[in-house]
Amino acid sequence: MSEAPKKKPAWKTARNKELRKDLKRVESHTQEAKEAAKKTEMLLLEEQGFLEAENEMEATHKVTQEEIKASVDISTKKKAYDLKLPDFGPYDINFTRTGRKLLIGGRKGHVAAFDWREGRLQFELNLNETVRAVQWLHNDQYFAVAQKRNVFIYDHQGSEVHRLKQQIEMTNLDFLPYHYLLVSSGLTSMLFYQDVSIGKQVAAFKTRLGPTTSQCQNPYNAIMNLGHSNGTVTMWSPNVDEPLVKMLAHRGPVNDVSVDRSGRYLATAGSDSSVKVWDIRNTYKEVLRLPRTKVAPQTVNWSDSNLLSVGHGNTITVWKDVQSAPRPKQPYMQHNMHPDWKVSSAQFVPFEDILGVGHSEGFSSLIIPGAGEANFDALEVNPYQTRHQRREEEVRTLLQKLQPEMITMDPEDIGRIAMDKDRRRKTAREQMEEITEPNKKRAQESDDDMPELQPHLADEETAVSKELQKKKKKGVVDERQMRLEQLQERERRMRENKKRRLEEGYVEEYVSPAISRFQQRQ
Repeated sequence: MSEAPKKKPAWKTARNKELRKDLKRVESHTQEAKEAAKKTEMLLLEEQGFLEAENEMEATHKVTQEEIKASVDISTKKKAYDLKLPDFGPYDINFTRTGRKLLIGGRKGHVAAFDWREGRLQFELNLNETVRAVQWLHNDQYFAVAQKRNVFIYDHQGSEVHRLKQQIEMTNLDFLPYHYLLVSSGLTSMLFYQDVSIGKQVAAFKTRLGPTTSQCQNPYNAIMNLGHSNGTVTMWSPNVDEPLVKMLAHRGPVNDVSVDRSGRYLATAGSDSSVKVWDIRNTYKEVLRLPRTKVAPQTVNWSDSNLLSVGHGNTITVWKDVQSAPRPKQPYMQHNMHPDWKVSSAQFVPFEDILGVGHSEGFSSLIIPGAGEANFDALEVNPYQTRHQRREEEVRTLLQKLQPEMITMDPEDIGRIAMDKDRRRKTAREQMEEITEPNKKRAQESDDDMPELQPHLADEETAVSKELQKKKKKGVVDERQMRLEQLQERERRMRENKKRRLEEGYVEEYVSPAISRFQQRQ
């Protein structure tokens, strides 16, 4: 069989000399790009190296850390170790975005930072007071510590740089790297946004939902997700003084929350011994529920490859494929530590198959095959950056810093072009009003079912207060309870106005209902 004739390149068929030269140059560039892509294909691993069972009789969660260490290379084996610090625990841990430095904070005042791979200590402090949370800022040069009274900022040598006096009794810290915002919440039910680049407080809100037990950021849109002691989870933006979304997640305090890398799924751990995964794109519905644990889970965390770690008691359980139903029958991996080591925090190391665990006796690192991101973008986050590259990145990120007003539920609205003159980008407040407007209409339609206002009675004797008290005992937050709270506040204002008028000497004349209509016409 004769071969089909090869098609001539486009630049050879062009008659114009200049056009032929330009087409030849473009085609040569295209061919070079194709050859370069072929050469780099061997370096781009599309799938991570997960553990796989040889047959149905085997299970990956039965593989121990000792068996994994015996099978991996020497460099990976050195990354799994136990750091015993029994005098100052339990410990809260936090890794830098590059995954090179580790910051640990003991509840009894011990704070230290070091290169966890090489074991090189950067600094060590003993603050002699309670440490509730630690958090790196934009790089490994500054970090924040939530201490017994206030939040403090330190440099890489452990010297105190600043004290945030307004932030009192904070228990949770997080940092938005693209906005340079330090977010803190705690026992006072306050939420603070602090711009660390200019030292200015951007926003401060009162959640009105009791102590905030946990918080995390959504890496997709920088929305903060807060877990409260009454079992609710709220989503906040610094542009709106009310939660954009409020949902009831558990029947008790929410111990920890975590959002995956894509910003689509939220994992919550409650004191009712349940771990749930929620779809937070549009529906805000529960996707699946993991098996109940014997001890209430204290920490949940997503890896770069969507593995979910759950820490409960002295056990760390890692689940795979939990972003869609049906629920996996068995966990991906499971590790039981010493019976006296109670897990307090856990975090996957960026770009590594390592899970860091902070517990009551110090720090431990576990090998979790397939947890790290195989193909990283060095222009975004470079795990091998030098000191000169770190300085350049700091200047670049400061010049490209995003303003707090750009934090919305849908970040794509910022770059969307309006097709009509009347169309414009909706603000976060307008988006929140669109969400709450149907609820307001339903509340207005249900006014007929509400009890009558009784401002002449004591606060605890009115029908509104009695029904509201029954609602709170059930622990369910619904639209009727919110409406009852508004009516109760209205009764209190009416009662205060009446009391103030009596103090001013104003006496109301009694008018019988029979002739009150004639008095209104005068």
